[in-house]
Amino acid sequence: MAKSDRPNILYIMSDDHAAHAISAYGSRINETPNIDRIANEGMRLDNCFCTNSICTPSRATILTGLYSHKNDVRTLSEKFDSSREHVAKMLQRAGYQTAIIGKWHLGHGEGHDPTGFDYWSVVPGQGLYHSPVFIEMGRRKTIPGYATDIITDLSLEWLKQRDPDRPFFLMVHHKAPHRPWQPDAKHAHLYEDVEIPEPPTFYDDYSNRAAAAAAAEMRIDRDMTFTDLKEDPPEGLTPLERKRWNYQRYIKDYLRCVASIDDNVGRILDYLDAEGLTENTVVIYTSDQGFFLGDHGWYDKRFFYEESLRMPFLIRYPKEIAPGTSSDAIIINPDFAPLFLDYAGLPAPDWMQGRSFRSILQGSAPDDWRESMYYRYYMHGGEHNVYAHYGVRTRRFKLIYYYKDDPGPREWELFDLEKDPYEMRNVVNEPEYAEVVEQLKAELHRLRVLYEDDEDPWEGEPAFTE
Repeated sequence: MAKSDRPNILYIMSDDHAAHAISAYGSRINETPNIDRIANEGMRLDNCFCTNSICTPSRATILTGLYSHKNDVRTLSEKFDSSREHVAKMLQRAGYQTAIIGKWHLGHGEGHDPTGFDYWSVVPGQGLYHSPVFIEMGRRKTIPGYATDIITDLSLEWLKQRDPDRPFFLMVHHKAPHRPWQPDAKHAHLYEDVEIPEPPTFYDDYSNRAAAAAAAEMRIDRDMTFTDLKEDPPEGLTPLERKRWNYQRYIKDYLRCVASIDDNVGRILDYLDAEGLTENTVVIYTSDQGFFLGDHGWYDKRFFYEESLRMPFLIRYPKEIAPGTSSDAIIINPDFAPLFLDYAGLPAPDWMQGRSFRSILQGSAPDDWRESMYYRYYMHGGEHNVYAHYGVRTRRFKLIYYYKDDPGPREWELFDLEKDPYEMRNVVNEPEYAEVVEQLKAELHRLRVLYEDDEDPWEGEPAFTE
């Protein structure tokens, strides 16, 4: 591929933006017209999944094309080793202008600041919504304003000063809509006189599932704080009324933060149009993982359940991707880095565990494309008390194993996603699914070996061998 033919790559990622809060995915609770532009002018992926549903590990996976056990970022507390090879370094060496602006969340200081980027300006840790601190090329400064607007301002400034004769790789990483969901003044009263619909599983009682579901401490009715809700509830509410009140407080602020992201996505798309860059720029909108929006009575993520697992992924590239299309191919976040390299005309190194899905975006899935995906969450207990687990998802079934016995117990879950899309009924012990369970256990073992995850969570499973 000639250098002049290489497209620009604009990667926009929010934090905790669930696919079911995007109207292109059929949201019942909000509209996102600017994000939808990407879908309307490109492709929507309906089965894009993260491999470890928590912020820091997902970001390390996206950069490296590696599962958490290979990039050594399994939990929120583990920092990314910036001396590692990753996709931005490869693109930079190939002549791309590279920048990352917004949320880094992979550690700071020597050995952990962003590398491979000609320019970087990132918030420390989670960052603040209002007048946030940024670390710009190692120097800290406070910028007045609202984080989502500022991240977009800095991104547009960088685009305006770039060398127009060289392609660019720009990662725009929004802090929003991460907890504690603080909207800007423009959207502060959005939905004020509207009652947001409750999800179908809002009143889940966690029966007929593994103990992990009932043990999780991220329930809207009991686990939200004053910081989350920003005001005390009216007096005299029944427990049920309090749950509903909490949900309305939470979900409206969450959606207000999403509305600001949508406005700012529109600003960047308008800039590309005005500068004649639309035709030769790959534009991606995604999130670092999914999020529970009252689903199962929860907020947060972490679980292998669908709302937490699924990542929105909308992509536009007019030269190759037909407008208004969609794909149900199983895509995982280790695939992102190989895709970026493919667009730049570079081969993905053998050590990357993902695979470019460029041909799928063009409308033709390879015959040997995956029919299952491997997942693992490591942060046992702690905040939100979600038990460590791993599992496999196929197009129809999902098998999950909670592999710690303190506080216990070790348990399996099987969901038939065709009959039970909301994952309300664990059928692992039902006789008619016995053969499915054995097949999925074998597939889980196969994938663990394939991805060289040599720590065996399942007692009795054959040990990993080369």
